[in-house]
Amino acid sequence: MEDIARRAGVGVGTLYRRFPDRESLIAAIAESTFEAVLERVRVAVAEEPDAWGALTRFLHHSLELRLSLRFSLSSAGAQALARSVESRQAGRGLAEILSELVRRAQAEGSLRPDVDVGDVLVLLAGILTSPHAFADDGRGDIANRYITLILDGLRAPGASRLPGRPQSFFDVRPFLKARPGEARGPGGDPERP
Repeated sequence: MEDIARRAGVGVGTLYRRFPDRESLIAAIAESTFEAVLERVRVAVAEEPDAWGALTRFLHHSLELRLSLRFSLSSAGAQALARSVESRQAGRGLAEILSELVRRAQAEGSLRPDVDVGDVLVLLAGILTSPHAFADDGRGDIANRYITLILDGLRAPGASRLPGRPQSFFDVRPFLKARPGEARGPGGDPERP
């Protein structure tokens, strides 16, 4: 916390008044990042002529998620995010927009039909949490290289038949449990956004 205060150019007391503990600071960083990413994907959807273009743009500009993913994978970060209403709302908003992008890109014929938003998120998380994606030259070349490889694999029609079934958002986010009265999809999972 002292190092963060020094880098921010404020006193430790100022930092602790705003963020009483490390958990609240981690939650605030994650919330801010998720909200920024959510805004970027909304802009991409509004500006790109098709869903594939918006999805591609989002994936290449998602590198700012790296910091939040590193925090959220720590036990303290995961607990802070689970308790943060704002983070859950931003996460659900992002899942809704990405789910719609996946469906639209599949309807356009540009995204292979045997994937779902969970597949895309797991692939993205794999890149953004990889030490190789962090150890690049600062330009994001390595992470963007892997994102391009993933996009080639997601592009319709697909060179190989995928085993298993497409993974939904709820398949890959088991901590999102349905609340009483919430609609449930096949297998008892909450309905997709």
